[in-house]
Amino acid sequence: MAFNTKTVVKLTGLTQRQTDYWDRTHFIKPSLKEAAGHGTARLYSFTDLVQLKVAKTLIDKGVSLQKIRKSINFLKKNFPDVEKHLAQMRFITDGETIFTLSDDKNKILDTLKQGQMVFALAIGEIIEQLKGEVKNINQDRKYKVSVKGKAYEVILHPDTEEGGFWVECSSLPGCASQGETVEEALEMIKDAIKGHLEVEGEKKKKKAVA
Repeated sequence: MAFNTKTVVKLTGLTQRQTDYWDRTHFIKPSLKEAAGHGTARLYSFTDLVQLKVAKTLIDKGVSLQKIRKSINFLKKNFPDVEKHLAQMRFITDGETIFTLSDDKNKILDTLKQGQMVFALAIGEIIEQLKGEVKNINQDRKYKVSVKGKAYEVILHPDTEEGGFWVECSSLPGCASQGETVEEALEMIKDAIKGHLEVEGEKKKKKAVA
């Protein structure tokens, strides 16, 4: 498909003066037919049309023509295999600079700062990752500790509000303790089990005497 200047102006929102100027200054030239003199028609391809529209959109977002030219110069040097950068690459702008996606989908290049790398955050992936980590943190864990030659199963519970852990011995109701780390909590429950056993032993002695 071929588009003359009148059609390009209608489709892109550019003025004829802008398209003439961009052609004469070699910013975006018509690919199919260049003007051969006053009154001769320029013919643009669809790819040209895309480039013109992208440039017009960037200008509407507050990016100057000078910045767009500088950005294209950077892209020509760093992406030599791309023929029509404005039509074949994807851009993001904040009105101050122009970013383009790199080969790594999680990295964005700032084309106006010597290709300085900007990292894109995938919020959805972060949320899912955090959900998995929170699930792991909240999981209770079972351990076995040895007290006086006997093994006792204990359950370690993470304390997500205060930090650290609290731990209980499932076979000895009411026997529990806590610690800042897993190791400390397991040591503390050993002491709690010893104390619990001593109390139970004293109770049995009193009953036997009675």
